[in-house]
Amino acid sequence: MRINRLISLVLKPIMKRIIYILLFIATAAILLCTMEENSQSKPVNQNPDELIAIKEVLRKQQENWNSGDIDGFMQGYWKSEELIFTSTKYKPTYGWKNTLERYKESYPTKESMGELKFEFLDLKLVSKNTAQMKGKWELIRKDDNPNGLFWLNFEKFDNNWVITKDSTTEL
Repeated sequence: MRINRLISLVLKPIMKRIIYILLFIATAAILLCTMEENSQSKPVNQNPDELIAIKEVLRKQQENWNSGDIDGFMQGYWKSEELIFTSTKYKPTYGWKNTLERYKESYPTKESMGELKFEFLDLKLVSKNTAQMKGKWELIRKDDNPNGLFWLNFEKFDNNWVITKDSTTEL
């Protein structure tokens, strides 16, 4: 009985370590294959006109926000029930109407909206009709200045760029 217990005490930690090492190796192999596959794919042309058009979506959103117009601000989002909005404060919101309602509940007055400022950190076309953006946001208000980061997915529908996924954090 003591030998079984001794074997169990010695072998269990070793087996766990071996399993973790094998999982790490398998994960690394998958990541390397994916990276190699991506590096062999044709690079997407970073068309300056498209990048400007995407930034224009946020410029219009900023203008509408700073005018107290949440409905106008929402025009930058995809009018679909497939729109996804995530933040660190709330559970995910799905759909354009639900996102609009959440904005209106969270910012019931122009004073609560403050003045919105964006800073673009990274923007790239992933394909001809999709793009990703990382940026900073800040609200300038009388009593506080909440700020954070955002990651946006854009898609181009009928020659118009719209946000299809918004992930926002507050710092």
